[in-house]
Amino acid sequence: MGSSTAAAPRTAPRRAVRLLRQEADFRRVYLSQLVSLGGDWFAVVPLLALLQELTGGPLWGALVLAADTLVIAALSPYAGVVVDRVDRRRLMVLCDLLSAGFVATLFLVRSGSTVWIALVALGGVAGVKAFHGPAASAALPHLVPRSDLLTANALGGGAWGVMLAAGASLGALLTSVLGIGWCFALDVLSFAVSAALVGRVRRPFDDGRGDRPRRRVRGLVRDDLRETASFARRDRRIVALLLAKPGTALGNGVLALFPALAATVFHVGAFGVGLLYAARGVGALIGPVLGRRLLSGREERIRLLTLASTLLFGAAYAGFSAVTWFPAAVLLVVAAHVGGSMNSTLSSYALQSATPDGLRGRVLSVDLMFSTLSLGASQLLAGALSAVVAPSPAALCVAGVVTGYGALWWALSREP
Repeated sequence: MGSSTAAAPRTAPRRAVRLLRQEADFRRVYLSQLVSLGGDWFAVVPLLALLQELTGGPLWGALVLAADTLVIAALSPYAGVVVDRVDRRRLMVLCDLLSAGFVATLFLVRSGSTVWIALVALGGVAGVKAFHGPAASAALPHLVPRSDLLTANALGGGAWGVMLAAGASLGALLTSVLGIGWCFALDVLSFAVSAALVGRVRRPFDDGRGDRPRRRVRGLVRDDLRETASFARRDRRIVALLLAKPGTALGNGVLALFPALAATVFHVGAFGVGLLYAARGVGALIGPVLGRRLLSGREERIRLLTLASTLLFGAAYAGFSAVTWFPAAVLLVVAAHVGGSMNSTLSSYALQSATPDGLRGRVLSVDLMFSTLSLGASQLLAGALSAVVAPSPAALCVAGVVTGYGALWWALSREP
């Protein structure tokens, strides 16, 4: 599949640097992801600090983050159907341009009465992401030989953690030096650059769609979800793995409390918020590497490591809620997201291994939907708690939810 559109097959995989140097089309798509991901964090961290300043609390920041995840969850089942039936390159370019337009509206957020614009803008960007991400993933086998596909996927996965760490740090720094408006402008520019890079790709992003049936999207989604549910019911492992990522996703609502904690507990301002998000990115880089080493080819360890990673996430954020020394808080955020990214990597690997190819895309789509729904619920919970208790107790409550979920998942995922 895709061999006619990708480069000539190779017998040995190339190293990442060589792959990027020799495959120009893949390099353009990879750079477009780096640019747009970095731009996202240029805007999000300053925006959260601005919302905290304009409203005096973390509620609107939590709502914005929740809109980001819940919109993706709602659109994910439809996105897969659309991505398989349109020109993926044009879709990705359109998504980048629409994202630039949504981010541009953030310049209108100037007072407490206009904070709702941020909710609409980030929700719009999230809706676009729901289509852009699957399109890029589906195009990847057409941009590199099969022997290099694992390396290409690893590069793409690492891009998120790298640009979160770098983008959050630079966004916070630029906010303090140049101002929030410049960060929004750079994000708009990043999407324009991403669109230009994707537009220059010459290889096809698909294998042709002239013979694919034209059916109503709603009917396709309903049939796909029904078939996926039937498969999951026949294999208890699949259900357990689909419910693994929500364990740590339910704790990510703490991220919405970062601006309030930075202002009231750590007294570090917008730059400190950026460092906390950067610490999340560092943890996201370490977790997959650590998980791979701990697994060491022993598949029976996946269940235990999934539990351990979930409990690490909960314990680290419980500690985070109790400390007042900022360096300790940063280290605890790193530790939490080592657990979170390990959980995500191991559960994705296990799902990919246990699911037949004909169902793999749909199962992984449901996996994404469950994790993003849990993430959105956590952000709403954090926002609601912040309205009635101080940020530190709210963070502790969210950490407690993660720990309790991990214990329940362990009990229910036991083999009969």
